[in-house]
Amino acid sequence: MLSYEESLKILKETNALLEGHFILSSGLHSKHYIQCARLLSHPSKAKIFCSSLCEKIKKEFNKIDIILSPAIGGIVAGYEVGRQMNLETIFAERSDGQMKLRRGFKIPNKSNVLIVEDVITTGKSVLECYDLIKDAKSKLVGYSCIIDRTGNQLSIKEKIISQIKWNIKTYKSNELPEDLKKIKPIKPGSRDSYK
Repeated sequence: MLSYEESLKILKETNALLEGHFILSSGLHSKHYIQCARLLSHPSKAKIFCSSLCEKIKKEFNKIDIILSPAIGGIVAGYEVGRQMNLETIFAERSDGQMKLRRGFKIPNKSNVLIVEDVITTGKSVLECYDLIKDAKSKLVGYSCIIDRTGNQLSIKEKIISQIKWNIKTYKSNELPEDLKKIKPIKPGSRDSYK
């Protein structure tokens, strides 16, 4: 398994660990941002990162029938975990403001489902995926992600298995430190909920 230091090294090598002024999908501001898409755009590095994550998943969860990921960030992460664990992998996507299964994807009744995301911050997308699992009368095995940014502010009660936990200091827009005020903010996330 990769250590925390080895994981950070890969994030830096792939330019996934960014510094500047970012507006996160929560609407909060930060000096740091992890763009998992950059890590996942390097297949050999993503394979190493996800292999380590798969080891952790196997230690924590006994029976998984199918992997469900939220689009768009979780698609590649879910696929790579599913590929390495030889599991069917599907994704949910937002349609009319709600997370839905489309493209003929279905969660078989009474399946054991693992939700895999690239980054979990607020937990909004993965909780919406959990609702799809309940609707299918199936069982949530647990949550897994490449980067766990939840800190202590999360409505998920179950354990999250991640490759790395990253606590990034965040600020409300009216409480920005002086150095951040001098940098034009960037909105790097895939969810546009910070308007």
